Amino acid sequence: MDFNSFIPLITVALGFAVAIPLVSYSFKMKTKAAGNLAEQIVSTAEKDAQTIVKEKELEAKDEARKIIQKADEEVKSKFQEVHESQKNISNRELKLDGKSESLDRKELDIRKVEAQVSQKLQELTEEKTHYDELVLQENQKLEGIAHMTQDEAKNMLIDNLKEVAEAEAVHITKQIRETAVTNANKEANKIVISAIQRSAADHTAESTVSVVELPSDQMKGRVIGREGRNIRTFEQLTGVELIVDDTPEAVVLSGFDPVRREIARVALTNLVQDGRIHPARIEEMIKKATADVDEEMRIAAEDALTELHLPAFHAQIMKLIGRLKYRTSYGQNILKHSIEVGWLTGLMAAELDMDGVMARRAGFLHDLGKAIDRNTDGTHALIGGEYARKFGEPEAVINAIESHHEEVPMTGPISALVQSADAISGSRRGARGDTLESYIKRLRNLEGIATGFEGVSKSYAIQAGREVRVMVESDKIDDSKAQTLSLEIAGRIEAEMTYPGQIKVVVIRESRSTALAK
Repeated sequence: MDFNSFIPLITVALGFAVAIPLVSYSFKMKTKAAGNLAEQIVSTAEKDAQTIVKEKELEAKDEARKIIQKADEEVKSKFQEVHESQKNISNRELKLDGKSESLDRKELDIRKVEAQVSQKLQELTEEKTHYDELVLQENQKLEGIAHMTQDEAKNMLIDNLKEVAEAEAVHITKQIRETAVTNANKEANKIVISAIQRSAADHTAESTVSVVELPSDQMKGRVIGREGRNIRTFEQLTGVELIVDDTPEAVVLSGFDPVRREIARVALTNLVQDGRIHPARIEEMIKKATADVDEEMRIAAEDALTELHLPAFHAQIMKLIGRLKYRTSYGQNILKHSIEVGWLTGLMAAELDMDGVMARRAGFLHDLGKAIDRNTDGTHALIGGEYARKFGEPEAVINAIESHHEEVPMTGPISALVQSADAISGSRRGARGDTLESYIKRLRNLEGIATGFEGVSKSYAIQAGREVRVMVESDKIDDSKAQTLSLEIAGRIEAEMTYPGQIKVVVIRESRSTALAK
């Protein structure tokens, strides 16, 4: 190895020999600078800490001063309140002392007044005794002058007052009766007639029962079924009572709802014709009968509209019109009655150059409420008007329905025509069930009751027995007694007769003066 190969190594060694002292010197300088910086930071921190401590001490002292000041103020305030309270208590004690003295003085005054009152009361008692003796003496003198005792005078006065009171009572009774008749006459007539029409009570057998003929009496056993199961099923599904009695070859259906009764009649007729009678077959036949009766009611409603030349109504109104086929009033079929009223209203409207179609429409629907179940509250006129309004009928028709029994005021001439047509249809001879013999008998009984009273000369039953006019003798019956007589006759009629609606009693007293010119 020659010398040239050692030259790089020598160069590196020399470099390290020079660099190491340089690095060591640089590190020492940096270390010294860092120490100086640390000393500066520590010195600054100590100064800041001292400053903060001084500030907090000042704040604490200020806060303590404020707390002490506030406590002093509160002590002063409490002391002032206590002082005021003591002052108020002292004032109240003074006032109480004054009131006590005042009460003592008043008590003395009251005792003096009591003594004076006692003395006055004693004096008044003595004076009353003296006056009673004087009154007794005067009464005895009066009895001697009048030649009657006190009791006799009282009885005379009572008799006079009794006559005056009776006359006033008759006058007041007349006024009350006139007011009651004015306000209640229409209401009473409406309530009685509506109840009879809509409830279909059992006063007429043909309106509550239907008879179904049987081919033989043996069929009754099949209708009854084992242990009566067929009858129970039939009555449960129809709501109609099935009566099997001793009537030969027939059974009776009884119920207040004519539509249900008709469904039951059709169903039982079909069952008897079919011969198979058991619960399942009964249910099937009742469903079929219900559909058949609904169809009959629909056809009846359409036929009525065709007869009256009217356009179709709302579907719900058509159903109600169909139900009228099975409703009656005093034996008169309501659907036929409605058709007749429709025609009469239309004819009268034509004579007056009014809308005939609207008039027939109003007359035909006037008894629509009678088709609605009787459990619905209200009269048939108001219920019918409500349903007509609900399904879009004109106001003229609605008012005619509601006012045909004068339950609401009439607002147009068509309403008056409907009311007239309804009266004509219901009152014409033969329209409602009443035989001529019973009709004449009722009129005779009515006249006989009125004639049986003292002072009555003649009596006449008019208005188909709805009014009785009584002629009295003017010298026996005065005006006040005439009013009493009308009440007595009305009471006797109510007690002894049976009649639909109401009967008006009119007592007529006439005074005649006659002179002859010679």
